[in-house]
Amino acid sequence: MFAGLREKLKAARERLGGSIEAAADRAQEPSGAPAAVQAAPEPVPQEGASATAAPSFVQKVKILITDRELVVSEKDLGEALSELEMTLLESDVALPVTDAIIESVEKNLVGKHRKIGQSVDALVVSALKAALLDVLGEGFDLSSYIAGHAKPVKILFTGVNGTGKTTTVAKIGAYLRKNGFSVVIGAGDTYRAGAIEQISVHAGRIGIKVIQHQEGADPSAVLFDAVQYAGAHKIDVVLADTAGRFHNKANLMSQLEKIRRVMKPDLVVYVDEAVAGNDAVTRAAEFDKTVGADAIVLTKADMDSRGGAAISIAHTIGKPLMFLGVGQSYDDILPFEPVQVVEELLEGGS
Repeated sequence: MFAGLREKLKAARERLGGSIEAAADRAQEPSGAPAAVQAAPEPVPQEGASATAAPSFVQKVKILITDRELVVSEKDLGEALSELEMTLLESDVALPVTDAIIESVEKNLVGKHRKIGQSVDALVVSALKAALLDVLGEGFDLSSYIAGHAKPVKILFTGVNGTGKTTTVAKIGAYLRKNGFSVVIGAGDTYRAGAIEQISVHAGRIGIKVIQHQEGADPSAVLFDAVQYAGAHKIDVVLADTAGRFHNKANLMSQLEKIRRVMKPDLVVYVDEAVAGNDAVTRAAEFDKTVGADAIVLTKADMDSRGGAAISIAHTIGKPLMFLGVGQSYDDILPFEPVQVVEELLEGGS
């Protein structure tokens, strides 16, 4: 997942580390010129070793890291940070998010006076991890949310056409059942041809009841009935499917407002495709402005090598990413865990 971004971050990480090591090397040169990195003390020769042997480059870097403070200037990292910026933008990371990451990395590497007991690469990885975790947010633990709220918990799914919203509803239903919750689905997409049949087939396969009306019915009435059924049968969660719509279609957005008034959802979840990149981020922001959103699900994350939407969306609209869809089966949905995503992107660097 996000293989392209992972490779680009690896290259950026090596460039940043190389810039720091180059600054360390310059600090050892006998030019007497001021250096961005303080000069390391002369190594103490080991017993039996030649007193005149000059330290190798590796020894210089080891001395730099283990025996003294590391002070790096903005100039030392300028080109490497510019390359990191281009890496992020080329990976469809939104500009405000790119700016936030660059600012954080720079803050964590430039001008710091501290005793370093780790490799240059570990120092760079630490700065990248901190920056990425800051923009990714904390995710959203749906199971914990449901466990801590009055039942039934009502979850309304919105999004544009063709992004896998109905399949996502089924996947989340299967996920919740595996985590011990009872679920009912409301077939609120009453306009798209075959939508009711589609959600009914999904629900039958995973053993979840569907509340449905005939095609063309008022979706608000369908979802009201689903909530009533859940209350009467002590069901934990109502998952409400809705017709796909675009934020600039006033009549459809007005209908969604009516659904909200009638159903009174506890959570509104916006669904879009990870492969849409910045378009997904923009659409999520518009949906949030129009009808509100509490969390985001990105489908087709397994097909997205760039990762820009996943990196950007929580920071840009201020709403957490809840799940990533990563395949075609009902089990192919992952709770979004920022720490795990960052570990994967940086290949477990420490």
